[in-house]
Amino acid sequence: MGAGHAHKLYRHGHSPVHGLPPHCKLAATLAFVVVVVSTPREAVWAFGLYAVLLAAVAAVARIPAGFLLRRLLIEVPFVAFAVLMPFVAEGERVQVLGMSLSVSGLWGAWNVLAKGTLGVAASVLLASTTELRALLLGLQRLKLPPLLVQIASFMIRYGDVISDELRRMSIARRSRGFEASGIRHWGVLAKTAGALFIRSYERGERVYLAMVSRGYAGSMPVIDEVAATRAQWAYASVLPVTALAVCLMGWTL
Repeated sequence: MGAGHAHKLYRHGHSPVHGLPPHCKLAATLAFVVVVVSTPREAVWAFGLYAVLLAAVAAVARIPAGFLLRRLLIEVPFVAFAVLMPFVAEGERVQVLGMSLSVSGLWGAWNVLAKGTLGVAASVLLASTTELRALLLGLQRLKLPPLLVQIASFMIRYGDVISDELRRMSIARRSRGFEASGIRHWGVLAKTAGALFIRSYERGERVYLAMVSRGYAGSMPVIDEVAATRAQWAYASVLPVTALAVCLMGWTL
C-alpha cells in the first residue's frame, strides 16, 4: 500500500510514542475515547485526570503545547454549540453573572466541551505521531473492511491532485479577467464545479483501468506487514487502562 503523503498534523519525531505500531495506537486511542465518553459528566475531577494523562502522552511524544492547542481549534463549532445550550435548554434555571441559565443546559455544555475536547486532543495526538500511510496500514491490520481502507487511501492520494486541478482552473479564470463578485457569477462557479467533477471522474476511470491492467483484483498488495510485540501492546494500553481505572472510580464515588 502506498500513500506516503505527509500531512500537516504529523510532527516528525523519534519518541517512544512515534515508534509504536500504528494499530496499537489506533486501538489505544479508540479505547481511551470510549472510556471518556462513558464517564459520568458529574465526575469533573475525572476529566481533569484525563487531561493530565493526555498531557503526559504529549510530553513523552515531544509534542509542543502550542502545536497541540492550534490543532484543537477544529472543535470551535462544537464549542459554539455548547455555549448556546445553557440559554436554550429548559428546566431549572440559575443566575450566573446576571444571566438566567438552564442547569441541565450547563451540565450538557460541560459534557460536550469536556468529552469533545479530550476526544479531539487524543485524535490530534494520534495524527501527530503517526503518518497517514502508517494509519492506513494500522486500519488494515485491525481488520477494517478492505474496501473502506482503499477508499481512504485514494482520498489521501488524490485529494491534493484534485485541489491542484481546482487551483489551475481558478488561475485560468483569473487570467481571463474573471473575478467572482456576486450572485450573477454563481453560474460560472457552478460550471467550474461540474467540470471538476467530470475531470475527477475521468481520472478515476483511467486510474482504475491502469490498476486492472496491472493485475488489480479488488485488494491492494501489502508491501510490509507491521507486527506488534506484547511489550508494545502493554505500553500502548497504559493510557486506556489508566483512564478506565479513573472512570470506574468516577462511577463508584
